[in-house]
Amino acid sequence: MSKAGGGGFLASRRPGVLREMGLAPLWKSRAAAPVERGKEGDRASDIAVMDWDALRCSVAACRACELCQTRKQAVLGVGDLAPDWLFVGEGPGAEEDERGEPFVGQAGKLLDAMLAAIDLERGKKVYIANTVKCRPPGNRTPTPAETAACWPYLQRQIALLRPRLIVALGKPAAQTLLGREVKVGEARGRLFEHQGIPLIVTYHPAYLLRTLQDKAKAWEDLCFARATLANLPEVSSTVSTSL
Repeated sequence: MSKAGGGGFLASRRPGVLREMGLAPLWKSRAAAPVERGKEGDRASDIAVMDWDALRCSVAACRACELCQTRKQAVLGVGDLAPDWLFVGEGPGAEEDERGEPFVGQAGKLLDAMLAAIDLERGKKVYIANTVKCRPPGNRTPTPAETAACWPYLQRQIALLRPRLIVALGKPAAQTLLGREVKVGEARGRLFEHQGIPLIVTYHPAYLLRTLQDKAKAWEDLCFARATLANLPEVSSTVSTSL
């Protein structure tokens, strides 16, 4: 599928947004990663039928992996509950752990700029989540066991949200959603799917803050994502609610 930019859909604020953007462990199968809890199948089945209220309570009280021992609070996600877009990152950082909302630090500011560049806004047809809901100590990459423990929560979020398009931000998110080894540089520019939902892989904003030369590639990915969504069949309108 060819990449597409798009002049018509960009707002007048794009030049300033683009200036702000800077035009910027070995993965294992989830099935092989044990979780510190018995009857994991029963737990996943319970999560698979939860509504939003039950899901929020379950995440807040979760003790399924060691991350619960060092977190200040679990971070479920934030945004429109009937979104077109679902952005999935890796895990909460220090500021997210304090505030209970994903992407609120420097990487979050860049993500907001990236959204604005394609006429999107946090909470309006956009939902933002992470593969793990608790902050890994030192912002390290989540272990396979930690990712496996949180996977049923992300699965349920996707089932409840029913987004039209998923954007995986970075390698851990892409590998979790696709269930296999992924190299972002090779995966970007291609259209994948998760449970029948189109999925696009791009760089995590935190990576872009460290690797400025790749911000232009991220912009290309956003244009590709916007063009992909524009070509998807229309769905019946639903009244949206924000979380």
